[in-house]
Amino acid sequence: MAQCVQSVQELIPDSFVPCVAALCSDEAERLTRLNHLSFAELLRPFSRLTSEVHMRDPNNQLHVIKNLKIAVSNIITQPPHPGAIRKLLSDVVSGSQPAEGLVANVITAGDYDLNISATTPWFESYRETFLQSMPASDHEFLNHYLACMLVASSSEAEPVEQFSKLSQEQHRIQHNSDYSYPKWFIPNTLKYYVLLHDVSAGDEQRAESIYEEMKQKYGTQGCYLLKINSRTSNRASDEQIPDPWSQYLQKNSIQNQESYEDGPCTVTSNKNSDSNLLSLDGLDNEVKDGLPNNFRAHPLQLDPSSDSSNSIDGPDHVKSASSLHEAKKTNTGIIHGACLTLTDHDRIRQFIQEFTFRGLLPHIEKTIRQLNDQLISRKGLSRSLFSATKKWFSGSKVPEKSINDLKNTSGLLYPPEAPELQIRKMADLCFLVQHYDLAYNCYHTAKKDFLNDQAMLYAAGALEMAAVSAFLQPGAPRPYPAHYMDTAIQTYRDICKNMVLAERCVLLSAEILKSQSKYSEAAALLIRLTSEQNTWKGMDSDLRSALLLEQAAHCFINMKSPMVRKYAFHMILAGHRFSKAGQKKHALRCYCQAMQVYKGKGWSLAEDHINFTIGRQSYTLRQLDNAVSAFRHILINESKQSAAQQGAFLREYLYVYKNVSQLSPDGPLPQLPLPYINSSATRVFFGHDRRPADGEKQAATHVSLDQEYDYESSQQWRELEEQVVALVNKGVIPSNFHPTQYCLNSYSDNSKFPLAVVEEPITVEVAFRNPLKVPLLLTDLSLLWKFQPKDFSGKNNEEVKELVTSEPEMIGTEVISEFLINSEESKVARLKLFPHHIGELHILGVVYNLGTIQSSMTVDGIGAPPGCHTEKHSLSMLVRGRQDLEIQGPRLNNTKEEKTSIKYGPDRRLDPIITEEMPLLEVFFIHFPTGLLCGEIRKAYVEFVNVSKCPLTGLKVVSKRPEFFTFGGNTAVLTPLSPSASENCSAYKTVVTDSASVCTAFTSSASSVDFGIGVGSHPEVIPVPLPDTVLLPGASVQLPMWLRGPDEEGVHEINFLFYYESVKKLPKIRHRILRHTAVICTSRSLNVRATVCRSNSLEDEEGRGGNMLVFVDVENVNTSEAGVKEFHIVQVSSSSKHWKLHKSVNLSENKDAKLGSREKGKFCFKAIRCKEKEVATQSSEKYTFADIIFGNEQIISSASPCADFFYRSLSSELKKSQVQPSVHTEKHSAADAVRLIQKCSAVDLNVVILWKAYVVEDSKQLILEGQHHIILHTIGKEAFSYPQKQEPPEMELLKFFRSENTTVSSRPSVEQFSHLIKTSLHYPESFNHPFHQKSLCLVPVTLLLSNCSEADVDVIVDLRHKTTSPESLEIHGSFTWLGQTQYKLRLKGEEIHSLQLKACFVHTGVYNLGTPRVFAKLSDQLTVVETSQQNSMPALIIINNV
Repeated sequence: MAQCVQSVQELIPDSFVPCVAALCSDEAERLTRLNHLSFAELLRPFSRLTSEVHMRDPNNQLHVIKNLKIAVSNIITQPPHPGAIRKLLSDVVSGSQPAEGLVANVITAGDYDLNISATTPWFESYRETFLQSMPASDHEFLNHYLACMLVASSSEAEPVEQFSKLSQEQHRIQHNSDYSYPKWFIPNTLKYYVLLHDVSAGDEQRAESIYEEMKQKYGTQGCYLLKINSRTSNRASDEQIPDPWSQYLQKNSIQNQESYEDGPCTVTSNKNSDSNLLSLDGLDNEVKDGLPNNFRAHPLQLDPSSDSSNSIDGPDHVKSASSLHEAKKTNTGIIHGACLTLTDHDRIRQFIQEFTFRGLLPHIEKTIRQLNDQLISRKGLSRSLFSATKKWFSGSKVPEKSINDLKNTSGLLYPPEAPELQIRKMADLCFLVQHYDLAYNCYHTAKKDFLNDQAMLYAAGALEMAAVSAFLQPGAPRPYPAHYMDTAIQTYRDICKNMVLAERCVLLSAEILKSQSKYSEAAALLIRLTSEQNTWKGMDSDLRSALLLEQAAHCFINMKSPMVRKYAFHMILAGHRFSKAGQKKHALRCYCQAMQVYKGKGWSLAEDHINFTIGRQSYTLRQLDNAVSAFRHILINESKQSAAQQGAFLREYLYVYKNVSQLSPDGPLPQLPLPYINSSATRVFFGHDRRPADGEKQAATHVSLDQEYDYESSQQWRELEEQVVALVNKGVIPSNFHPTQYCLNSYSDNSKFPLAVVEEPITVEVAFRNPLKVPLLLTDLSLLWKFQPKDFSGKNNEEVKELVTSEPEMIGTEVISEFLINSEESKVARLKLFPHHIGELHILGVVYNLGTIQSSMTVDGIGAPPGCHTEKHSLSMLVRGRQDLEIQGPRLNNTKEEKTSIKYGPDRRLDPIITEEMPLLEVFFIHFPTGLLCGEIRKAYVEFVNVSKCPLTGLKVVSKRPEFFTFGGNTAVLTPLSPSASENCSAYKTVVTDSASVCTAFTSSASSVDFGIGVGSHPEVIPVPLPDTVLLPGASVQLPMWLRGPDEEGVHEINFLFYYESVKKLPKIRHRILRHTAVICTSRSLNVRATVCRSNSLEDEEGRGGNMLVFVDVENVNTSEAGVKEFHIVQVSSSSKHWKLHKSVNLSENKDAKLGSREKGKFCFKAIRCKEKEVATQSSEKYTFADIIFGNEQIISSASPCADFFYRSLSSELKKSQVQPSVHTEKHSAADAVRLIQKCSAVDLNVVILWKAYVVEDSKQLILEGQHHIILHTIGKEAFSYPQKQEPPEMELLKFFRSENTTVSSRPSVEQFSHLIKTSLHYPESFNHPFHQKSLCLVPVTLLLSNCSEADVDVIVDLRHKTTSPESLEIHGSFTWLGQTQYKLRLKGEEIHSLQLKACFVHTGVYNLGTPRVFAKLSDQLTVVETSQQNSMPALIIINNV
C-alpha cells in the first residue's frame, strides 16, 4: 500500500472515537450561524484533547489515554441513504487529486526507473469518510451516542426552561419507539447543559446568573457557560484570524447536520405522510410535532421515490437538487468563524477539555464499572443457572432458526438487554478509551458466546475488533490474529452479505499488515474484495475496487523485491474500474503510471490499449493535447493490430485532433504523425519536366526524377562538364566551379546552396509510407516554405525584406487535391513550387489534410469516438496539419576532431537560391536510330530550341565518344546538302564518275582543322555550328547530324552534354547544361584487316623510290539478324600526309565487290608517296585523300561525313597511343638510334573502306551505308578495323628476388632492323642460253641497296649459300655467284647503291636469285648486332636452253 500521513496506531483510534450528540435551541443555532457554522461544526477543529487524560479501570488501575478525540454531531433522526453515501464518497475521491508539483518517488527495479506517487491522499480521504459515514448498527456500539449536549442561548427569555424542553426532546427521541435512529449507547445517556453567550451582543451579568442557576440545578460537572462571538462580523476584514474549520468542512463529513447555508439541497422527510419539503438551512424556526426542524431528516436523505428498488447503480438516481460538491463550490468564498477571536478559540478548546474531563470520561468510567460488575457476577454463576438467567433476560429473543436461516444476513437478533450485548458494550467502551487489553478479553469472550449462538453478524464484529485490539495492545503481548480478520471478512461477505462491514475489515487489516511489511498478504486481501459479486455491483463496487486495486499495486511495488509488472497490471485494472466509476482523472493517472512499465518493452498490443485509454480519458477531461499525444503514439509505432482496429484508432485520433484544432483555428499548424516521411529520401529537381517523344521527334533525356542515381554515371557527367568548362576558361577550371546538379538526393553533394532559376519550377519528391493496414487519404497536399527576397546583383543599398510564407506572387505552390496511400504502401508525391522572384527559398515541409476512407464498423468494443458517426468518408473527418522535412547531413570525417566525435555537415538541398533569368535550351532528335550496323553511317537531325526569354550563345556538345557523331565541317563546301545528290539519298557527298576510269585514284585534300580536330584541341568538345552563334528567345534551329555505329557490337550508352551560356554574364550561374544519353544497339557488319609492305620495284613513275603494296582483307561477319542480304564495297580511300593509294592491283575482273554472308574478299592496292607540292610540313594538319571507286559514284572522302569520322577515329587512336608510357633510356645516343631505326619501318597511311549493305525490311529493300577505318603504322604489321581483345597474360611463377638489370633495353627489335635496308634484284625474267655450245651460263644481276634511314649505315653483303637445311639446296639448285663473295659498304642517308653481280648456271630451270644475305648496322653504333635482312619475296629466273 502507499504511504499514509497517519500510522495505523494513529489511524484506528481516530476512526473509532466516542460519539456525542448535540441538541440546540433555535436561538443557540442562530448564534453559531453568525459564523457560518453549526454548533457541531464550531467544535470540530478543537475536538482533540491537547493533553493526556487519566481514568481508572474496573481494577482501580490508572489508565492513560493519549490524543483522545471526540466526535460531536447534531442529532439526525433518519439514517443516511446508501446512494447519498455513495455520492459523497465519489465526490471525496474526485475532489482529492495529486498535488501540483508533487515530487514523485523514483523506484529503480531491475531495468525500470518508475516515477510513482508515494502517497495516495484520495484513498486516505475515502477511507476516513467511509469510516465516518458508517451507519450505526445494532450489533456494535462503537458509533452509538454516549452523551448529548443540550445547548441554549443566554439571550433566550427562559433559558432554564429551554433546557428542560431540550432534555425532554432528547428523552423522547431516545426512548420513543417512533425513532429507530439515532442509536444510543446506554439508556442512561449523559446530558451536558451548555449555555451559549454572545459576548458582543448579550448581557454578561445575566449569562453569569443563569449559569449559577444551572450549576445549582445540574451540578458543576453537568453544565458549562461558553462565551463566543467576541467581535462583530463587520470587523472581519480588519484583521486576519486563522480559519481552522475549512479543512474539516471540505471533507463533507457524514456527521454534518445539514447542508451549507446557501446550498439549495432539499430533502423529503420520511416521517410525515404529507411528504412536506423542509428547508435545511437551519434558520427556519418552523417546528412540527414539537420537533425542531434541524434534525427531522438526515442531510443525505433522498426522495424515497428515487430509491424504491434499493438499487445502487450510480449517481443518476440521486435526485438532490445539487451535490455537496456544488455546495462546497458555493461555499468557497465564505469566511468561517468571522465573529470569533483567538480568545474564543481558546474558550471552545477549554470547553471541550472541561466536557471530557468532568462529564464524558467519568460517565464512561462509571458505565465500564457497572458493566464489569455484571460480568463478574455472571462468572460467579453456574453455567446452567446462567443459561436460565439468560433465558429469563432474553424473554423476547427470537427463537432459534434452522441452519439455512442462520446463513442469512445476521443470524440471531439479540434484545438490547441481552447479557452478550453487555459484554460487547463493555468491550466497545474500553476500545474507545484505548484500554485495549480489557477490550480484547471482552471481545474474545463475546466472540465465543456469539459463535455458540450462531449469531454470525455479532460474531464477525467481535472477531474483527478482537483482532484490532490484539494488534493495538501495548507491548504486543500476542501476535496479530490475521485469521480472525479473514473469518470476519468471509462471514460479512458470504453469510451476512454486508459488503460495507467487509470493506471496513479489509481496510483495517490491510493497514495493519502493511505496518508489519506483509505486503504480499495485504495485496491478496485487497484483491480478494475486488471481484464482482452479484450482491455488490454498480458504481460503488467500481470505486471501491479501483481504490483497493490501486493499493494492491502499491503493495507489489513496495515489496522487498518489487514486482513491477504486477504493479503495472493492477494499476491498469484500477484504472479500468476508476473509469467505470466515473473517476476519469484517477483512471488517467493509473494508466499513465502503468505506461511507464509497458513502454518500449515490445508489448505493443498492451501499449496500444493503454495509449488508447489514455487518449480517451484525456479527451473526456478536455486534456486535448495529451489525448492527441496518446493517439499519436498508437499510430506511429509499428502496430500489430488488425486493420479494423487500426481504422478505429485512426478515426478516434482524427476526431480528437479535429476538436483540438477547432479550439485554436488561427494557431500554428501542429505536426501530424501519419504518414511516415523518409526525409533523407527527399529528392529535389530543378527545371521543367521532360517532354515526351512526339512522332519522330525525341526530346533529350536530360535529368528527371524517374532516373535512378548512379555514381559512375554522375562522375562521367561531372568529367564532361569539367572538360568543357576547362576549354572555355582556357584550360583551367575556375576555383569556384561547382558541377551543375539538377537533381539532388541523399547521394549528391548538398553542402552548398543549390541554384534555381526564376520562373522555372522546383519539384520536391517526398517519400511517404503508410505503416497502417488502412488506407490514408491526403487532400490539399502542398509544400510549406518561407522566402526572403534578395537582390544578387551586388547593390547593397536595398534593405533586406521580411520573410514571406504565403504570397503566391513570390512563389507559386502546386496543390495535389487528393493523394491516396494504400495500406502499408510506400509512395512518393511530387510537389512543385514556381518561383517568381529572386531570393532565398527555404522549403520547410508539407501541409495537408489527413483523413481515411471509413467503413461503418466498430471493433473490439471501440466504436465511433464520442460525438462522431461512423459513416462513409466525409470531408468533416479530415484534419489539417503539417510535417517538417528535416534532413540530416552527411557524417563529417575529415579532421581529427570530426573523427573522434559525431558531427554532421549541412544538407541544403531544400534551401535553394533563386537566381536571375537564364536561357533554357531544349534539344530534339529527329530520325535518331536505335540500332545500327557496326560502322554504319546514318544521317539524323537535331533541333535546338531556346524556350526562355534570354538569348543563348556558346553552344557546345561534349562526349566521351566523339567518334560516334558529327555536325559536319566548318565550311558549307565540306558539308553535303540535304537531301544529298546521290541516287540513294546517301549521307555522303557523292559525284557521278565516268565508268572508263577504273581502279585509279581520285585525289583531294582537307585539313583536320576544318573538322574541329586541330593541334592540341579537345576532340571531345565540339562546337555546335549555330547560325550567328546565338539562339534568340523562342527561336529554333535544325542541324544535320551524322552518326556512325561503334565498331564493337552490343548496346552502347553514349552521353552527350550540351553546354551553353547566357549572352549576359550573371554572377551566380555562368553556364547551363543539358544532358542526353543515347542508347544504340550495334550488330556486326564487316571485319577489315590490312597490311602494308614495300614494293620490290625501286622506282615509281617519277623515279622516286618508296612504292608500297597495301593488302586489305574484308570479311562479312553479319549473321543476317538485321536482314542484311549482302555488302558491296563501293570505295576504298586513303588519307595520309605522305602517302596515297595509286591504283587497285586487283587480278579479278569482277568490278563490283559483293560479299554475301560469311564471305571474305581480298584487295591489293599500290600506294605511292605524295608529290612534293602535296606534302605539307610536318606540323601541318593537311591530309591527302585518294579515292579508289568500284562503282559509278565517287564518295568525296575529304568532305563530311566521311572525313569527320576518319579524323575522329584518328584522334581517338592517337589518344590511346599517348596513354602508353614512353620508354626512358639511359643514353641519348641509343635513343636516337632506336628512333632512327623505328622511323624506317614506320608508315603513316590510313585506309577508309566505304560500303553499302542491302537490307530487306518489311518486304522493302533499304540501302545502308557505312565506313571502316584502318590505321597503318608499321610496315608488315597487320592492322584491324575493330578493337582486338586482349589475351589474358599467362600465369607466371612468383619471383622472390630482384632482377639485377632493371633498365629497359634500348635495343631495337629484329623486325625494326629488317627495314633499315631495302634490297632489290634487277635481272631478266627469262634468259636463253645455248648450253650445248657453252656449258656455263653467266647472267648479269644488279643488286640495288637503298638506305631507308637518314643515318649512315654499314652494310655487309654475303653471297655464300647457307646450306644448313636440305631444302635450301633444292630451292637454290646448282647455281652460284661468281666473283667477290662479300662486300662491305657504307651507305649515306637515303642513298641508293648498285652492285653488279654475276650468277652462273649449269642447267636449265627456274632459280631463286634471292640468296644474298645482307647485314646492316648504324655506323656510329657499336652495340647494335648485325641482323640479316629479309627479302620481301623470291626472285625467280627462268634459264632456257636455246
